[in-house]
Amino acid sequence: MAKRIIGSRFFQRFLEVIVPIGSWILITFPLWLSPFHPALVAYFIILFDLYFFYKSTQTAYNAVISYKEILLHNEIDYVRKLKNIGNVNHFIVIPNYKEPAHKLEETIKKITETDYPSKNIYLVLAFEAREKEAKAKEVVLKDKYSYFFKAVMSAYHPLAVGEEPGKASNQTYACKMISEYVMKNGLDSKQTLITICDADSFLPKNYFSYLTFEFLKDSGRLHHFYWAPVLLYNNFWKLPLFVRMQATLSSILRLAFLSQKENLIQVSTYSTNLWFLEKLGYWDVDIIPEDWHIYFQAFFRFGAKVKTIPLFTIVNGDAVYSGGVVKTLANRYEQEKRWAWGVSDVGYVLKKFFVTPDIDPITKLKKILFIGETHLFWPVSFFILTISASIPPLINPVFKRTVLGFILPNLSGLILTLSTAMLILYVYIDIKLRQKVHMETKILSIPLLIVQWYLLPLVSFLFSSLPALDAHTRILLGKKLKYKVTEKV
Repeated sequence: MAKRIIGSRFFQRFLEVIVPIGSWILITFPLWLSPFHPALVAYFIILFDLYFFYKSTQTAYNAVISYKEILLHNEIDYVRKLKNIGNVNHFIVIPNYKEPAHKLEETIKKITETDYPSKNIYLVLAFEAREKEAKAKEVVLKDKYSYFFKAVMSAYHPLAVGEEPGKASNQTYACKMISEYVMKNGLDSKQTLITICDADSFLPKNYFSYLTFEFLKDSGRLHHFYWAPVLLYNNFWKLPLFVRMQATLSSILRLAFLSQKENLIQVSTYSTNLWFLEKLGYWDVDIIPEDWHIYFQAFFRFGAKVKTIPLFTIVNGDAVYSGGVVKTLANRYEQEKRWAWGVSDVGYVLKKFFVTPDIDPITKLKKILFIGETHLFWPVSFFILTISASIPPLINPVFKRTVLGFILPNLSGLILTLSTAMLILYVYIDIKLRQKVHMETKILSIPLLIVQWYLLPLVSFLFSSLPALDAHTRILLGKKLKYKVTEKV
């Protein structure tokens, strides 16, 4: 009976919409609860403001720790360390669809600057069969860079029925091809590392030597992912102001995330071993956001032994830039909506909770709470932090005359002011990070980098909360999200 309920479409649909429903309840509850229980609303708002203050402080602290670790690891000669423990084979998969040829070339050129032996590096150009221009790009890239790699391979993914266009289905097709190659050539899948590299990700010179060292000394390596933060600084000074702010904030959040070891989950560009992917059946091909999803695929197969190991180095990527300001802003909105579509993983994780009795329930519950918190507060935070405190006194005049009703807006504002003090540290870290990737800051630009943060509420609404709420609402209404490649020129 229980299995029939869990497997029913109604139950699955219920799990899918829990967080989107929760988002709308939290956004609107000051409106419908204030007439009856305004004090309850006020206490919740104060608690949420304190939660936000704690998160802001935690983010600043973790960002500083991660930055110090990056400075430390940058001084380590991993090539020398590897002489005592050996090397592994690396297959670099670059999934792409209608990416400009020059972007692909810039990314590959960066790979050729690695300090790791090229005889152990394979390049896999993962094209989509439906892209007419792909063949011409393959010819140019192979002609130009075959000298460096052990082999340059090309995969042309034919989109099959039931597959979603995007990285997941593309990577699965490419990695199945790699598995055949590895078996045919007598390579060991447990000693073969796969790096998923976005078409605009510049891997640092020490990436493969550092990754190899961490992998070989890691006793749990067969069940681990490895991730370095992808910071969005490649095209920083080309970006419109709003997008530049968003890129800065995303970069610092990713940097801070690197030090949260128990909750660390890879994003965008990451590595793992081929044996692991084969055991998982590669990526599920019917989903769009693939990085967190593959983590949870692994977790609900192998349990707590699945982890993402931090690599304290910097992968430098592009933020959204489409040439014109309006088009860039529109594409940035679509990108955030696609990222927020990861809320669909919550339904997947909740269902897996019930069908994996062999995995410790407390460990599963921690993962569920983490992903639920992340996706629930993504669209909600802006509304609670900015306008909710003014609603109870406005809607309920009697409450306005109480002490709590009188101090609520001021107390909420004070807590937020203390939270935004962390922005001073963010500005400093932002400048130091861009120095590390040779994206210098002119002295005359520093006042603008400080003053721009006054626009943070507007930027957070337009390019974080609103697109996330859009994604949640689409799930509530049963509307699918069409995958769109983020344009970066």
